[in-house]
Amino acid sequence: MALFLSTFVNKVDRKGRVSVPATFRAALAAQRFPGIVAFPSFKFPALDCCGIERMEEINRRLERLDQFSEEYENLTPLFHDAQALPFDGEGRILLPPKFIQHTAIAIEGQAAFVGQGGMFQIWEPERFARHQASLRERALRQGPKLPAAPAPEGGR
Repeated sequence: MALFLSTFVNKVDRKGRVSVPATFRAALAAQRFPGIVAFPSFKFPALDCCGIERMEEINRRLERLDQFSEEYENLTPLFHDAQALPFDGEGRILLPPKFIQHTAIAIEGQAAFVGQGGMFQIWEPERFARHQASLRERALRQGPKLPAAPAPEGGR
């Protein structure tokens, strides 16, 4: 599974194209779809992004829910709104107008690519800076907590 680390800010050209960071492209290189899958975040003015394998894993998890349940219905918009965005020859993607509107990323502005482990987000950089400051403040107040590692097989 792909792993996305760090934050990169890249220029968006007048056609809405932006270069995906080379380390992110490298993390996706082994997947059969040469690009990313992106969808509007449920919580933030950002795009949630991953490789096709992660989307397939999300689909497998969704399929374990009752198809007529509210939980299932609450998660299906993720697929309604998702778009597969292929890399061009220079490693760029084209941001669709509805994604630009959702994120408030400016044409001929910049986009922040924010690693989040198995996924990444695309933000308008100033909005991300405010969000990051808020997250840090909350983490300092609450104290970050990482779940314990599972016990090794066969014992302690």
